[in-house]
Amino acid sequence: MNTVFIIDDHPVIRLAIRMLLEHEGYEVVGETDNGCDAIQMVRECLPDLIILDISIPKLDGLEVLCRFNAMNTSMKTLVLTAQSPTLFATRCMRSGADGYVCKEGDLSELLSAIRAVLSGYNYFPSQALNSHGADGVDTQELELFKAVNDRELMVLQLFAQGRTNKEIAKGMFLSNKTVSTYKKRLMQKLQAKSLVELIEMAKRNALV
Repeated sequence: MNTVFIIDDHPVIRLAIRMLLEHEGYEVVGETDNGCDAIQMVRECLPDLIILDISIPKLDGLEVLCRFNAMNTSMKTLVLTAQSPTLFATRCMRSGADGYVCKEGDLSELLSAIRAVLSGYNYFPSQALNSHGADGVDTQELELFKAVNDRELMVLQLFAQGRTNKEIAKGMFLSNKTVSTYKKRLMQKLQAKSLVELIEMAKRNALV
């Protein structure tokens, strides 16, 4: 029986995934709602598969992916998220994920992805496999986003959700000064003149 660990900050989603997996014969060996606890708990139980959301507090999902990858174990990681695959799927692939599924999809897709990943295959949407972006996406803006690192992208997403510097600092275990530095870097890299422009760009590229 394959063992699974779930990382998602929404209790209802964790419960739904657990029920689905247990019905299909998988053993859920643990779950948590944040990145810091996830690192410790996964290290202790070493599951066959980790189901991971990207937008989690304390340590974001992209950073968690890198940490899991550095453990050099046989664990597989499947990202299950509401985030835009256009901006995130390739980053997840680079950080060591074995698959990427959008929460908007049918639950049957999650099961297909789990089977594929546990069988040794990758499972990614087409946006991760072609560099031209999706239809209707401004490719010029996508090029600018390539200069933005993973941590900066997560900070931008939180700004776009209406969080203040102080809230972002607390949620990501950063100082206010560091958050301000990220904001300046984002404005430079994305050629935005104000936070309002940054947020509009984030919304255009499905970061919210």
